[in-house]
Amino acid sequence: MVKLCDIRSPKSIKKRKRVGRGNGSGHGTTSGRGTKGQLSRSGGKSRLGFEGGQMPLQRRLPHLKGFKNTRKKVNNVINVGRLEKFKDNSVIDYDFLKKSGFIMKKSNPVKILGNGKLTKKITVKANYFSRSAITKIEKAGGKAEVI
Repeated sequence: MVKLCDIRSPKSIKKRKRVGRGNGSGHGTTSGRGTKGQLSRSGGKSRLGFEGGQMPLQRRLPHLKGFKNTRKKVNNVINVGRLEKFKDNSVIDYDFLKKSGFIMKKSNPVKILGNGKLTKKITVKANYFSRSAITKIEKAGGKAEVI
């Protein structure tokens, strides 16, 4: 009995191209590489980014000068106005801000800036504060503690 998995179309398996086996095969002499030139030679591959003698893309683009520090510390910046949504007499520290979704990267330090209004009495614990942030927190009756 013939099964469905045994049925094959006549051209489903393509024969392997055997090159350099005489001119009668159709792939003799130059073995499908054409005549002369770098690509016809053994090991004649062009390097990565080579565009046939045309000025390559990486050389056509302008050179960006300067230095980019890969180990630069970036602060998690939070403005005082965003702390307004928390309750009175609450203690806002690193873990509390992480749970609230204010901090994305835990490794970076927290800096509180003084943009916005604050009316609630809260205690804020952070790595850095701006002068205006400290005055606004203390004016509302809260505390600004540096960790």
